Amino acid sequence: MEPKKKSRRILLWLIPLIIGTIYVLHKHNASMGFQQTRGLVFGTIYTTSYQYHEDLKLEIEKELKRLDLSLSPFNKSSIITKVNLNEDIVTDTLFQNVFRKSMQISEETHGAFDITIAPLANAWGFGFKKGEWPDSTMIDSLLLLTNYKNVSIENGKVIKKDPRMMISCSAIAKGYATDVIAQFFERKGIKNYMVDIGGEVVLKGHNPREEEWRIGINKPIDDSLSVNKQELQIILQLTDAGIATSGNYRNYYYKDGKKYAHTIDPRTGYPVQHNILSATVLAEDCMTADALATAFMVMGLDEAETYLKSHPTIGACFIYSDSTGQYKTHITENMQKYVIEQK
Repeated sequence: MEPKKKSRRILLWLIPLIIGTIYVLHKHNASMGFQQTRGLVFGTIYTTSYQYHEDLKLEIEKELKRLDLSLSPFNKSSIITKVNLNEDIVTDTLFQNVFRKSMQISEETHGAFDITIAPLANAWGFGFKKGEWPDSTMIDSLLLLTNYKNVSIENGKVIKKDPRMMISCSAIAKGYATDVIAQFFERKGIKNYMVDIGGEVVLKGHNPREEEWRIGINKPIDDSLSVNKQELQIILQLTDAGIATSGNYRNYYYKDGKKYAHTIDPRTGYPVQHNILSATVLAEDCMTADALATAFMVMGLDEAETYLKSHPTIGACFIYSDSTGQYKTHITENMQKYVIEQK
C-alpha cells in the first residue's frame, strides 16, 4: 500500500467515482447468516456481504494483501514495482493473469487500453509518481515508451523493448481484486455474495432480502472531493455479473483555466476531451468490465458503440453531456433489461 502521508489524497481520488452498491439489509440478517466486511485496500474502500456461518475478514484481507504485494505500484516491495525498476524477477500468477487480460483488451480496443501508459499518467499527475506539466516535446518522447506491443512475458518474466517502459495496472487491478475475492468465496462454497472494491463490483446469487442485488449508478455531479450526497441516476437489479465504472467528473484538475480529465489517451498522450462523463460496463467478470470502462472513456461514444456491436455479451451504460450541457444516457439493450429506476 502507499505511504501513510499520501493515503488521504489517494483515498479521495479513488473513492468510488460513480457506481454505488445498494443493498438493504433484512431485519433478520443474523438468522439469514449474512456477514458484512469493510476495510481499505489500494487506497480505497472495500465492502463485502456474503452468506456464511462465520466472519471471513482475516482471510479476505490475506487475499487482498497478496494482491497488493503483486499489483500495487505504491508498495515498494510489490512485483509491479520491481518490474518497473527492471529487477530480475519472475512474476506471480496474479500479475500474469492481469497482464494477459490487459494484452487482450488492448488488442481488442486498438490500444485505447494500455498498461504501459504509466510514464504518461505520471507526467500528467495522475499516476504513482509526481510529474511535471508536460509539453508537446515531452509527450512525444513519452509516447515512444507507450505501446503494449513492446512488452511481453516469457517464462514469467516481463520483457520490455525499452527498459524505461513502466507498467500501471490501476485501470484493471481493482476489478481483478474483486474477482479474486469472489473466487475465494466460491472456494468456500458461498453462493450468495457481493464484493465491492472502490466501486468495482461482483454479484452472485441473492441479497439478504432474497432478491437479486441492486446497484446504483450515481449522477455525475462535478464534486471532486465527494463532499456532497451522491444522487443516483440509474438503479439496476441483477446478479451473477461483474460491473465497473470509469468517470472523469471527479478526478481532474485545472491549469490556465482549462479542465483536464484524469483519463489519458495512450494513443495521443493527452487527456481525453470528449463528452462522456462516465462509462459503466457489465461483463462476466469484473476485470474485463474494469478495463473496458477505462477503454470506453478513451474511445468515446461512437467508437465504444462499434466495439459493443461486435461483443454482444458486454453491456454498457454511458452518461454524457449534450451540446447544451444536459445529462443524457445511452444504455445498451442487454443492460437496459436490468434497469428498475431511471431519473
